Amino acid sequence: MTRPSSSPRPTRGRLLLLAAAAAATLAACSRDRDREPEAPAPAARADPDALVTPADAAAPSGFDEKTPWAEVRLILPGELKAHPDLHARLYAEEVRKLRQFAEGAQSDRTEAGADPNQPKFGNTVTFAAAAETGKLFSLKRTSFETGGPQANTLTSGVLWDKALKRQLGLADLFRKGADLAALDQALCSALNAAKRARVPDGPSITFDSKPFSCPRAAATAFVLTPGDAPGKAAGLTFLIGPYQAGPYAEGGYEIAVPATSFRSLLATAYAGEFGGRPARTGDVTPAPTPVQAPAPAGPGR
Repeated sequence: MTRPSSSPRPTRGRLLLLAAAAAATLAACSRDRDREPEAPAPAARADPDALVTPADAAAPSGFDEKTPWAEVRLILPGELKAHPDLHARLYAEEVRKLRQFAEGAQSDRTEAGADPNQPKFGNTVTFAAAAETGKLFSLKRTSFETGGPQANTLTSGVLWDKALKRQLGLADLFRKGADLAALDQALCSALNAAKRARVPDGPSITFDSKPFSCPRAAATAFVLTPGDAPGKAAGLTFLIGPYQAGPYAEGGYEIAVPATSFRSLLATAYAGEFGGRPARTGDVTPAPTPVQAPAPAGPGR
């Protein structure tokens, strides 16, 4: 007689569980076979020339635009990249002004009766680093406009507090309520000396003379004056445009006043930014850049 096996027979519930597990395993294998392989992630670009900083993206180093009526251009110095907040601000402001200039040129040239053969208007704005101290960065702005009765050059200055990240005016450099009469007189005396050098028989000017008079320092554009002490400004250079101190033919003036003329008036926060001696004082106006005459037309031209 055959003895019955001692192993228990699987129950109905156990068989159902084994069947379900086998089905799940087969389904997972099928999904793995049908799934497409994932593409590898692209490698990071290591080319440093391809990297663009936020400051560069927001404020390029220049701007150039031409229309049928005007050509405008902005030139910014390399030193400005070290000050991205000022960089972005100046770029945005100057591009807006240049586009307004171009729109004005279009309006002027398209008015009824305007000569279509007139040359285009032009405006080139150039910024140049003037001087830099531990706290301050100074830029000179020059705008050269053409297309009117005569070319016109205008200069102004920008003074930037690097820590506070804001532009300063002349009054910010001095103690609150400081009497700037001594600085005004130093500027007027140096300006008259410069005028006599250019026009020996010309009249001197005062603060009340007419039609031309000495400008007040607080109302005059300026930049920091570099000197022989690293990281210090040796004075202030005032930018006086044509028509301000004499007729247009006399031109503009740039007058450097040494810090010794106003050191006692400086605010405590900025007194340490001045020191040393400037290379020159008085009239430091750059020599005008000669304008190249067009080449004469030759045979076959």
